[in-house]
Amino acid sequence: MIDAPQPPRPERQPPPGSTPAAVSPPRPTATAATTTASASADGAPAHRISPRQRAVALLVAGCFFMENLDGTIVSTAAPRIGASLGVSATAVGLVVTAYVLTLAVLVPLSGWLTARFGARRIFLTAIVLFTVASLACAAASSLGELVALRVLQGAGGAMMVPVGRLVALSGIAKPDIPRLVSYIVWPALIAPVAAPLLGGVITTYASWHWLFLINIPLGLVAFAVAWRLIEGGPVAGVGALDWLGLVWTSVGLGALTYTGHLLSDAHAPWPRAAGLGAVSLLLLALALRHLRRAERPLIDLGTLRTHSFRASVSGGSVFWISVSAVPFLLPLLFQEVFGWSAVRSGALVLFVFVGNIGIKPATGFLFGRFGYRAVLAASGVVLAGTMAGCAFLTAGTPLWVIGALVTLSGAARSTGLTGYNTLAFADVPQDRMRDANTLNATATQTAAGLGVAAAPVALRLGDPLTHHLLGHTSPALSYGAAFTLLALPALAATTGAVRLPAGTGDILRSRR
Repeated sequence: MIDAPQPPRPERQPPPGSTPAAVSPPRPTATAATTTASASADGAPAHRISPRQRAVALLVAGCFFMENLDGTIVSTAAPRIGASLGVSATAVGLVVTAYVLTLAVLVPLSGWLTARFGARRIFLTAIVLFTVASLACAAASSLGELVALRVLQGAGGAMMVPVGRLVALSGIAKPDIPRLVSYIVWPALIAPVAAPLLGGVITTYASWHWLFLINIPLGLVAFAVAWRLIEGGPVAGVGALDWLGLVWTSVGLGALTYTGHLLSDAHAPWPRAAGLGAVSLLLLALALRHLRRAERPLIDLGTLRTHSFRASVSGGSVFWISVSAVPFLLPLLFQEVFGWSAVRSGALVLFVFVGNIGIKPATGFLFGRFGYRAVLAASGVVLAGTMAGCAFLTAGTPLWVIGALVTLSGAARSTGLTGYNTLAFADVPQDRMRDANTLNATATQTAAGLGVAAAPVALRLGDPLTHHLLGHTSPALSYGAAFTLLALPALAATTGAVRLPAGTGDILRSRR
């Protein structure tokens, strides 16, 4: 499917299982794979990522950016959208919730659809669906229409990234996965950071409709590029859809995501959210029980027996909670407590982006030199430390100090997420990549949704916590407590990283 000049592999390597003849060669040992891929005749790394593979990865990155941007940018325009549609700004929260819910519910289906209908057909269809739904969202005249169209838009988004990432990783040598994944991961870091500033500019100088119209040219370009690059037909012998697994999994993930939405609402009663959360966990337990027993499950949980994959999914999900909190809490702190303008606060938050991009050229060296266990542990410590540092910021803190702190936080976010997303596929055999990709995408999407909800929950807990500990409270103290609480997931991820066996991820490391 994608040109992959990796002797003795065939000249054109199809995606896993795309034809009956697509049988993966025996997976090399960590030592052999690392030695082969990391050294050429002159001792320098042998880069095997072809221009075509790089183009596919950048295409998926662009789609990832659109998906993540649409998940956050609408929040900044809630008052404008509400006034235009004749509803309250809080009611517009359904527009965001509908989109995030649809992503969480439909991502598990992406693996089966790819196998049944082929990566090319599903990926192109997803881009068309997302683009057309974006155009329709801009033309919506009522809240009900907008919510329904956001569900349609979310359906397209749920298919784009998991399918695209599977195509990008097909036939790639293990040591080249980190560099390829780094192309795909950065949009997930940039979109939440850029959304407040971009949304503020659009709603200030244009109408809220342009929040969706900006997807039209992006979607057209993505479709044209995908038409030329993406290949891959149906997999032979795919069984019928596991409807029972789909129902249990989708309803459970949907209930869990909606629980996060309730918890993020300052007026939602705790008992209702707790009850729905308990129901969602029960549904997910039933889903896991079914997936373990089914002959042809929707998602093969056997990939979790691979230690590095299991550690990546669990540690990466926890790490995501702290990552998602920074671009949510910082603009609120700057505007509500410091009294800064949306443009000034958005510009400072962009220093997270500076850290994301600035560290990228060094990530390969860091993982190659120090190993996954050490770098992931350090990323968690630095992220937790910078969040604790944000707890002590005041309106009088020098801007360069804030900028440096936020930049360091961005570097830790970027390094950690790149590590977890690449470690997930370190030891997964080629014939299990589709199931691993689907399960990893499901966990990541769910964690991202819960991470957005965790920030307002921590903020709500800040008042009683500071009042109990200090005998008084204030908005500044509440934000300080929230940042401190949200540093704990990063520390939890660090604990998991420290417990990784020595040599974990060595098959991915390219050393000079």
